[in-house]
Amino acid sequence: MLSTVAIQGFEGSFHQIAARHYFGPAALTAPCATFGEVVRQVSSGTAGHGLMAIENSIAGSILPNYNLLRQAGLRVTGEVYLQIRQHLMALPGQPLDDIREVHSHPMALLQCADFLSQHGPWRLVETEDTALSAQRIREGLRTGTAAVAGKLAAELFDLEILAKDIHSEKKNYTRFLVVDRPENAAAVVAPNKASLYFHTTHAQGSLAQVLIRIADQGINLSKLQSFPIPAKTWHYYFHADLEFDDPAQLEAALQAMKPVTEGLEVLGIYHKGTTHK
Repeated sequence: MLSTVAIQGFEGSFHQIAARHYFGPAALTAPCATFGEVVRQVSSGTAGHGLMAIENSIAGSILPNYNLLRQAGLRVTGEVYLQIRQHLMALPGQPLDDIREVHSHPMALLQCADFLSQHGPWRLVETEDTALSAQRIREGLRTGTAAVAGKLAAELFDLEILAKDIHSEKKNYTRFLVVDRPENAAAVVAPNKASLYFHTTHAQGSLAQVLIRIADQGINLSKLQSFPIPAKTWHYYFHADLEFDDPAQLEAALQAMKPVTEGLEVLGIYHKGTTHK
């Protein structure tokens, strides 16, 4: 029996596309309005897994999501990279010249600004979700209105793609993390990536000491993100993603880091994700 995957966004969203790539095309998804709701559904057992965006190759890190994961005590069990491809879609049978309005999430409209400015003049309407914009066009049988969304939204709501790949930056990727409750995070065979949190003293060179010990084990530090510690002004903890060839490298690095950190927590050990279009 398939477990439900909690995702942020609505049916047809990029989160659902990523979930299908990771869990398979038959994945059962539970749409959530916020990332906080994703975490709550997984933590409570309402959903078997969660999938949430953590960073984008253009916009950078989604900082609140790192805090959500840390506070919830969930474990990272996988990841997937998805190329964000935006398409212009509308009810079938309408030529581009009939379009008067374009609806989508503000970020999607911004990503497609070059294309949108070259057509129209169109009235741009900001909404809370790309896929929801497509769904509303279908449900309301709204002629003269197009949505900017992913291919899955066009398929699910029987819309015609009027223009493909209208995003300005063609190399736009989002990284999604798969998260589970600790008791459901099974050991991974031959893992090659880990996510962890640590913090150090406020002494000069303390962070450098940690990074040297990671490098000494031949590990690639693919992500380092700092966050303020609320109870300590100008003190920080760090999220780090480590890529390695042998799990023994990670174990050696963790042992070497302990003497030069004040707190060290492994968030997950998993397989490095693949990229999907």
